[in-house]
Amino acid sequence: MVLPPLVLTGGPAAGKSTTARLLSRTKTRSAFIDVDDVRQLVQTGGAAPWDDEEGIAQQGLGVRNAATLAGNFLSAGFDVTLADVITSHTLPLYRALLPGVIIVRLSLPVDDARRRAAQRTVYLTDAEFDALHRQQLEPLAVDYDVDVRGMRTDEQVDTVGRLWRRLT
Repeated sequence: MVLPPLVLTGGPAAGKSTTARLLSRTKTRSAFIDVDDVRQLVQTGGAAPWDDEEGIAQQGLGVRNAATLAGNFLSAGFDVTLADVITSHTLPLYRALLPGVIIVRLSLPVDDARRRAAQRTVYLTDAEFDALHRQQLEPLAVDYDVDVRGMRTDEQVDTVGRLWRRLT
């Protein structure tokens, strides 16, 4: 039985990609989609989500492309996890394009996120990093909010995996 697609959201360094990738590896047939990677397919003319209307439009294009890819995997019998920083603009797209999608937000204080980010390459300015974290504090109709403060990676994977199974 294929599970409904799972999208993990949260600010930078919350563990979205790591958790989604590792969780997908616990399944017999699975695919992991990092929506940032889908957006990076644009080689010229790209705009960040915070770059006015064009950025918001391209953010939506990334969701539509990722949802199409996810749909193809789902129809072929693969469980699908996705990682993206969801906004009030993109959440309705995910709900419309991926029926039954489960959306889980991983939350932690920005100082904790900075400590995590210090262990990897970060492609955001400090201002962008902070802005994305502030954005994730806004109300968003996710299926579940998980406070990952102090959690090890395996604990995050375990917690989200239990939610995925429970919410289906």
